[in-house]
Amino acid sequence: MDRLPTLQGHAIDNLQFIRDAMTRAGRFTAIPGWGGVAMGISAIGTAAAASRTDSPWHWTLWWLGDAVVASVIAMVSMARKARRLQLSLLAAPAKRFALAYIPPLLAGAVITVVFIENGLTARLPGCWLLLYGVAITAGGTLSVKVVPLMGAVFMTLGAAAFAAPPGYGDAFMAAGFGGLHIVFGLIIARNYGG
Repeated sequence: MDRLPTLQGHAIDNLQFIRDAMTRAGRFTAIPGWGGVAMGISAIGTAAAASRTDSPWHWTLWWLGDAVVASVIAMVSMARKARRLQLSLLAAPAKRFALAYIPPLLAGAVITVVFIENGLTARLPGCWLLLYGVAITAGGTLSVKVVPLMGAVFMTLGAAAFAAPPGYGDAFMAAGFGGLHIVFGLIIARNYGG
């Protein structure tokens, strides 16, 4: 009889070990599809407003404001999706995703300051699309298959924005941060739980 509690305890310990290992090895699946759609709609509105500004400074403020709005949308929708799927945003997959995703965004912030100080504001769309694509691709390697593909398309659009005349910046921003977020957001929402 003494042996039964020991076997049961050992089995529970083994199950816990297996669960922990699966959590550490798991993919980050709380990428918000509907949040991406909302971010895309916001970006299209910002592209329309920013294209009518009279100065590079106002243009930059519009887009930086939209980046803040998009970040809030992403965080709220990610938290909601994680809660609905009973995932922790503090678990290993989420931490690994953040460690891959955040450095390219920080690099983009530094380069943004350099571009602005050197009068290269018209070239920010290429910079932002390219580095956002790098962030999505890097983080996406730890997520569902469609996310790195989305990042690669953002990178391609960023490279095209650098090759195009500077006057097309808002069109590239609308296509990328607007259109790509909407398209891939719908794909993620439909195929990966919202």
